[in-house]
Amino acid sequence: MKIFCIGRNYLNHAKELNNSVPTEPVVFLKPDTALLRNNDPFYLPDFSDEIHHEIELVVKINKVGKHIAKEFAHRYYNEIGLGVDFTARDLQAKLKEKGLPWEKAKAFDFSAPISTNFINKEDLELENLNFSLEINNKIVQNGNTADMIFKIDELIEHISKFFTLKIGDLIYTGTPAGVGKIEIGDHLQGFINEKIMLDFLIK
Repeated sequence: MKIFCIGRNYLNHAKELNNSVPTEPVVFLKPDTALLRNNDPFYLPDFSDEIHHEIELVVKINKVGKHIAKEFAHRYYNEIGLGVDFTARDLQAKLKEKGLPWEKAKAFDFSAPISTNFINKEDLELENLNFSLEINNKIVQNGNTADMIFKIDELIEHISKFFTLKIGDLIYTGTPAGVGKIEIGDHLQGFINEKIMLDFLIK
């Protein structure tokens, strides 16, 4: 099982980090050991003093595919979930300054909390889908798929040029603006529309 992540897929997020707007999807991977399931608590690692939250819609692949054309991409997923792409921002900055890969800042153990439940895409308006993150009952990120630079089907088309998609693969589709540092004791709750999908603590 592979975890694909998309960077800079919301214009306002690219701008808040002073990143250029991509002309094609920015793709990186996380190992399956990055998953944090069942609303288990997230323990701050000792190698970073600046772990940032990034709330993201997650697509679950339901059939094997390679070189998938955009017009057929909808056949390769049925469900949408919610996840967090935790990022060691201080470590990432140091690695980027040296021109080094930054998997250590993105793909470390338990850096990808995932919702226990997924929602059938037929019950959602994928082109106008709201999702959000609250920390300690305050909204810190609020996104809508209408603001995606690259839509879900475009992401599947692009990823499948390079990687064979298999059943159970996950695509974290990018985060909106509002990313920020988490602290011990924070209570994170993630929503798709009004439905709570994530509910866990930082320890």
